[in-house]
Amino acid sequence: MSTKILPESDVTPKLSHGDGDHERFAHYADRNKITESMVSGTPIRALCGKVWVPSRDPKKYPVCPECKEIYEGLPKGEPAKPGKKE
Repeated sequence: MSTKILPESDVTPKLSHGDGDHERFAHYADRNKITESMVSGTPIRALCGKVWVPSRDPKKYPVCPECKEIYEGLPKGEPAKPGKKE
């Protein structure tokens, strides 16, 4: 009988985007579509590709790193003009 010493494993959770990981994040999507989806129950697609029906408070979750990266790479729009809401 022999005793094997197993190598130490990394116990830090990895942030991959496999099945289930999308549930841990708040995602970026079109604001109007989010509101419509919450009312109608129709699924929408986040910037990262996740399809879901928003139902949770996104402030309670970290922002999806994939959505954030895509959002930051989008071209910036013109600043809002005084007196107009966007």
